[in-house]
Amino acid sequence: MIIQVQSPVLPRPFIKWAGGKSQLISQYVSHFPKDYQNYYEPFVGGGAIFFHLQPKHSLLIDINLELVNVYRCVRDRAEDLIDRLENHHQQHSPEHYYQVRAQLAVSDDWFYEGINLDRAARLIYLNKTCFNGLYRENSKGHFNVPIGSYKKPAIYDPEILRADSIALRAAQIEPGSFAQILQHAKSSEDFVFFDPPYYPISATSSFTAYNRYSFSEDQQIQLRDVVTELSDRGVKVMLSNSDCPFVRELYKDFNIHTIYATRNINCNAEKRGKITEVLVTTY
Repeated sequence: MIIQVQSPVLPRPFIKWAGGKSQLISQYVSHFPKDYQNYYEPFVGGGAIFFHLQPKHSLLIDINLELVNVYRCVRDRAEDLIDRLENHHQQHSPEHYYQVRAQLAVSDDWFYEGINLDRAARLIYLNKTCFNGLYRENSKGHFNVPIGSYKKPAIYDPEILRADSIALRAAQIEPGSFAQILQHAKSSEDFVFFDPPYYPISATSSFTAYNRYSFSEDQQIQLRDVVTELSDRGVKVMLSNSDCPFVRELYKDFNIHTIYATRNINCNAEKRGKITEVLVTTY
């Protein structure tokens, strides 16, 4: 008989991601639905809500193939990934950072050849050692953030990765857009959490400025339409977004809650600080 040893460490995000929800969970708790069987998250990002809820059945979706790959590697090959991260830890230097950064170029064909441990380790390493933990790509999809000024960066925590691996074993992890959720969530037994790129409240506040995947105003409207269709099916939907008239008008037919957030990922320190966001629920 095989006895599975549970990790004493609680699962939590293993990467820093723009718009991460770790600091907001305490405000979200009272708004989570009480009863559901299946959990869906079409913009998984850093996964803070998933790791907090630890649902028994879940589907995680993201359009970023690098992110999908790293989640699959944590789920299926955590020990091998840890070995590769230790290698990066031993070699860490400015020279090593820029050498690794240069290797992480876009070629989507690699994704369809199976999980890629080297790319997953690169992404985590760069995320933990780059300036301000900011995941940013240029228009060609190349990671282009300079090295951060960390003396001893914490590149990885093996126990967190092992705990996350256990939590992710119950998850299906797929690439795709938010609209694909309509193929899966169909009843009141389903709970969907949307954490999309926020509607920009200034010229520089959009998360899409950090990657090659645009998210237009038309897509914000399309997302609202998806939320409406899911709600009509009885699906429980929760959505986060920026607090602005456009978003409040979009979701005026649903419950809108005000959330107080602190944003620390902006590369301009003067633009970090307290802001309000909205949390929309359909139940």
